Amino acid sequence: MLYSRSRRVFVLLCILSSILLVATATSIAEEGGVEEWRTSVNERFMAEENGENSSLILSAKRTKRKDPTENFKLYTGGWNISNSHYWSSVAYTAMPFVVIAAVWFVFFGLSLSIICFCFCCCARQPYGYSRVAYALSLILLISFTIAAVVGCVFLYTGQGKFHTSTSDTLDYVVRQANFTSENLRNVSDYLNAAKKIDVQSIVLPGDVLSSIDNIQGKINSSATTLSVKTMENQEKIQNVLDNMRLALIIIAAVMLFLAFIGFLLSVFGLRCLVYTLVILGWILVTGTFVLCGVFLLLHNVVGDTCVAMDQWVQHPTAHTALDDILPCVDNATARELLTRTKLVSYQLVNLVDNAINNMANRNIPPQLQPLYYNQSGPLMPVLCNPFNADLSDHQCQPGEVHLSNATEVWKNYTCQIVTPGTCSTQGRLTPKLYTQMAAAVNVSYGLYKYGPFLADLRSCDFVRSTFTDIERDHCPGLKRYTRWIYVGLVLVSTAVMLSLVFWVIYARERRHRVYTKDYNAMHSEAPRDKGP
Repeated sequence: MLYSRSRRVFVLLCILSSILLVATATSIAEEGGVEEWRTSVNERFMAEENGENSSLILSAKRTKRKDPTENFKLYTGGWNISNSHYWSSVAYTAMPFVVIAAVWFVFFGLSLSIICFCFCCCARQPYGYSRVAYALSLILLISFTIAAVVGCVFLYTGQGKFHTSTSDTLDYVVRQANFTSENLRNVSDYLNAAKKIDVQSIVLPGDVLSSIDNIQGKINSSATTLSVKTMENQEKIQNVLDNMRLALIIIAAVMLFLAFIGFLLSVFGLRCLVYTLVILGWILVTGTFVLCGVFLLLHNVVGDTCVAMDQWVQHPTAHTALDDILPCVDNATARELLTRTKLVSYQLVNLVDNAINNMANRNIPPQLQPLYYNQSGPLMPVLCNPFNADLSDHQCQPGEVHLSNATEVWKNYTCQIVTPGTCSTQGRLTPKLYTQMAAAVNVSYGLYKYGPFLADLRSCDFVRSTFTDIERDHCPGLKRYTRWIYVGLVLVSTAVMLSLVFWVIYARERRHRVYTKDYNAMHSEAPRDKGP
């Protein structure tokens, strides 16, 4: 009876310890790991408030966790994925599940070793059979197998939705960055075209051309930095996501297969195969509990990131760790770019209007060539300058044409040429002069159209709107699906862990049942064999 009693004691201890460990870890995780996603303004902390270039500690309260690399002092650096202390502090929230994995591995391993020792070395007496124990072990085995299946479904569904949601978020960030980079390069192209504008040998002033050369280098540098940083981050994160998705699919499939096969082998009483699966499951459960901790860590990092984005939106000009994900264009560069584009647009309109007033709308005598080209007919309207001399906005006056439709209006004032350089019909512009002026108008209008974009760039509104959209549209899904994965892993790990125990219990009870039936059948037939 020593073997039977020892095994019962160890099995009971294993069940109680498993339940206690999971309950304790879940409680600790809920208190210290899976925190509320608070985005209150009261939680925003400024480390410095010295104007626009202050530094902002993001998600300061939420990220106050014990840092094991700093003698378990509270980490106060806020959200910062470039800071090793941030990672060590958030990783500490996953320790309960690492402890569970270690305790389970050691305790269950010792239990198996002692049971095997008793089986091999201790004398065994005939044993009885309890219908209640048999039925209860079967019911619990079925229940834990169903729980394992539900956990695998939860895990598989959660990882799929999380991968889709995260990929969509990354794609959105990349689209926003590419849109901004493309617009910056378009502005650079317009400025480059402005240097080539020539209306009857009249070009932009030399100081304006020099300022264009200076700002173009800064534009190209900002556009390259933005696109390169974003693409690098996308590639790194996407690789991690793809590997994580593959690992979770494999885990879900293996654990589902293990739960089904273990159940079937137990039901059919294949003890040798059951014990082999128990050893395999013992190792796999240890690994899945470690993964529970990993995804608890991921859940907390996602939560920290979303809170950080919400807080950054309130202080978009501060220097933060989010600059590494989607950096703002340098404020001084953006301000200078906006000023230079306004200046170039203003100078181009002045250049065109001077050509109209001093050449096209004047009746110049033939001897003053090349200013004379037989211009005649109604006077053409001048171009409305969108800016004043101080680059403030200018309201168009009656008789002025807007940049958007000037080229269409001026077509009516274009003459036809028979003799080279001279109008043969009524008109104020030769086709060549019209083409030159239209080119100037198109460049000026292009730079004017990008004014609002450049204004947003100066205040970093494009990053603000990106993070606002992510926090509003993507963060709730990321939060929900990381929790699905975390819960699915906990459910699978716990269900398979307890299934392992009941594979052993049920295999034992089934063996007892078969032995008892054979024993009773043998003794019930013995008296009939002794007849007269």
